[in-house]
Amino acid sequence: MSSLLQISDPHFGTVQPAVMQALAQLAREQRPDVLVLSGDITQRARASQFAQARAFCDSLTIPQWLVIPGNHDIPLFNLYQRLFTPYARLRQAFGPALEPVLSIPWLHVIGVKTTRRWRHKNGEVSGAQVKRVVAELQRSDPGQLRIVVVHQPVHVMHAEDQHDRLRGWETAVRAWSKAGADIVMGGHIHLPSLCDLSARLDGLERRLWSVQAGTALSSRVRAGIPNSVNLLRCQGPGEPPSCRLERWDFQAASGCFECVESSELPLGRAVMG
Repeated sequence: MSSLLQISDPHFGTVQPAVMQALAQLAREQRPDVLVLSGDITQRARASQFAQARAFCDSLTIPQWLVIPGNHDIPLFNLYQRLFTPYARLRQAFGPALEPVLSIPWLHVIGVKTTRRWRHKNGEVSGAQVKRVVAELQRSDPGQLRIVVVHQPVHVMHAEDQHDRLRGWETAVRAWSKAGADIVMGGHIHLPSLCDLSARLDGLERRLWSVQAGTALSSRVRAGIPNSVNLLRCQGPGEPPSCRLERWDFQAASGCFECVESSELPLGRAVMG
């Protein structure tokens, strides 16, 4: 069985050393094949914060990565850099691709840059981006799990988070579901959740899961919600597609991440066009 570790919103510059150590221990024990880092890597987009983030990711020794920016990864106070080179420091640390694609025998992951230099917080997905993702999904193999990674969520559980929902989410969700996506991963609101979007949005042609991660490492946790990450376990190529999502929360009492929730994710392959 193959596995993917989703880390979101670590906010380097606000990380907690004990939580970092616990996450490194989890990676050593579980040995995931893929790391997805779904934005807000840093707190203030400083070069030192990106360097710390890169060093930490290197220390996890996970073979394959996919990294996208969050709104905190654009300089807030340096207006010149925000306007003209907003992602320069991220690219220096993690490479030039802002919308990377990772395709391996069991998995096809597509990154989408939902941040905008003229927005402080809110995210957006354009029509051109929706079409690019559709084209990528159509290139995937039948046996691959298909994941789209955004920063701002396509689904929120509570009314108070509605203003943080991705602009253009409904058009994107409908198009990506039709094109064969299985999962849309996100972060941003520091609240882990799992939702079958086909049960919330009329007319979806197949099942599509929204998988939200909490903040992996930051002290900026929501009240009552600990640091958390997601671990997705999937059957390898050549086997019937299936996967299980595990939510791992940091437990202060033990100083470790522990699995607190495990959910089977039925995939909508039978009704795929």
